[in-house]
Amino acid sequence: MKTLSLLLLLCLLTTSLGQTVRQPFPVKRRETPETWQRDGWAALERARHEKTRKGPARNVILFIGDGMGVSTLTAARILEGQRRGESGEENRLSFEEFPFAALSKTYSIDFQVSESASTMTAMMTGIKTDEGLLAVNQNAQRKDFKSAKGNEVKTLLEMAEEKGLSTGIVTTARLTHATPAACFAHTVERDWESDDDIFNDAKDAYNAKFSDIARQLIEFPYGDGLEVALGGGRSKFIPRETRDPEYDDKTGERLDKRDLTSEWTRKHSGSAYVWNQQQFDAIDAKKTKHLLGLFERSHMHFSYDRPKDKAGEPSLTDMTTKAIDILSQNNKGYFLMVEGGRIDHGHHNGNAFRALTDTIELSNAVRAATAKVNLDETLIVVTADHSHTLTIQGYPMRGNNILGLVRQIDDNGRPRADYKRDELGLPMTTLNYASGRGYTGASSDQPEGPKKCCKEPDTFQGITNGRPDLTNVDTTDPDYLQEVTVPQNEERHGGEDVAIFATGVNAYLVRGSMEENWIFYVMADALQFKRK
Repeated sequence: MKTLSLLLLLCLLTTSLGQTVRQPFPVKRRETPETWQRDGWAALERARHEKTRKGPARNVILFIGDGMGVSTLTAARILEGQRRGESGEENRLSFEEFPFAALSKTYSIDFQVSESASTMTAMMTGIKTDEGLLAVNQNAQRKDFKSAKGNEVKTLLEMAEEKGLSTGIVTTARLTHATPAACFAHTVERDWESDDDIFNDAKDAYNAKFSDIARQLIEFPYGDGLEVALGGGRSKFIPRETRDPEYDDKTGERLDKRDLTSEWTRKHSGSAYVWNQQQFDAIDAKKTKHLLGLFERSHMHFSYDRPKDKAGEPSLTDMTTKAIDILSQNNKGYFLMVEGGRIDHGHHNGNAFRALTDTIELSNAVRAATAKVNLDETLIVVTADHSHTLTIQGYPMRGNNILGLVRQIDDNGRPRADYKRDELGLPMTTLNYASGRGYTGASSDQPEGPKKCCKEPDTFQGITNGRPDLTNVDTTDPDYLQEVTVPQNEERHGGEDVAIFATGVNAYLVRGSMEENWIFYVMADALQFKRK
């Protein structure tokens, strides 16, 4: 009765305090001490009987949730469950069902809090490097194009092509962006995605015809080249004189007049280039040997916004399953990297909703991939390159809208009639960021300078204004920017460890606290690449 009355009161409160909660999230399960015990013993038995797969793998799939820190996992898990009408906390993302997990230390050679170029280089080459470098070691100097020569480090994808495996990259970001680029490109500047980028940033490198990232994808020298490359970044591949096929008022940006999409189709028989949903759907995986898909001029749409795209673009799940269908034609096996690239961008924007919904879409892609492959011959790894500063706080009651204002339980186990208030008497959201665009401005009569903890009374005295009153603000709106502590032009990365999940061949080697570059060795060992 206590649980039932709590839920009924929650339903009554959802619209009474100004903020519209789009649906109540009742707990579907009747949990008791007995069910907790039952479920705990059942989980132990599953772990005890989990199959440990050892030996060589034919296939390796690496999923990267760009910026998918632990707080992102927690909030996305809750949001996914709440969208199904559950309380959400007990939900599990698809890869949280994987039997093996670890923590990844994401620092780079020179940065405590790192970025995608150095972190993905660690996972793809087995060595850590400096900020901004792609598949070159720490002896190279950022933006010094001459220092790249001799400091290149071979990537796992390049090794796979050398061994005759098929290879693929799928991302919702630009194909030339740091995470996918670390699979195939060697450069001293992650932002040199096209020759126009080099021209604007380093004239000496441009005059020396240093190869930009898009060009390196097309001129890839290992094996027979990538079999699948799907994502955004169309402008990096077509000339400035060429009108974009989707946007009449836009053109490409290449200065060398090369149409790299045409070069892709000419390079190999059985090659195809697509840029919209209809063309993508028409691709026959059994007849297509090499597929390039560029579905936006820059990054692809967030998952939530994808239906608004006028030309149509496939989901991350669609691209992942199509890639597997094409790569599976090779009896020797394949390596596939799949990135949920816009999780990171949602966070940088200070917009938790889009970061979390893109995390849910990554979970959907992992689920679809896991269902398509034979885990007795495939290793699947799911991880992040780095974290973000998303926080979850405020002691909200179970089932409280993860995007909403904090409401707590009273001493009798019932939802309180009002939102939880801070020391200014203002309600707060569960989700916030440590930095970014959502800064609301603050002033007080406290002296400027750092504050110290644990003096009596331990309260914020004398603040007369600062945070806005969110009582009548719909913080569940997809466009809402969470409040931040430090104002910056965009939210910054977080430096804490991120999670690694693994299943399939050699997944048991993912354990404990791992250096991020160790992930490379787990994958290389599964594919039986020789040690150096």
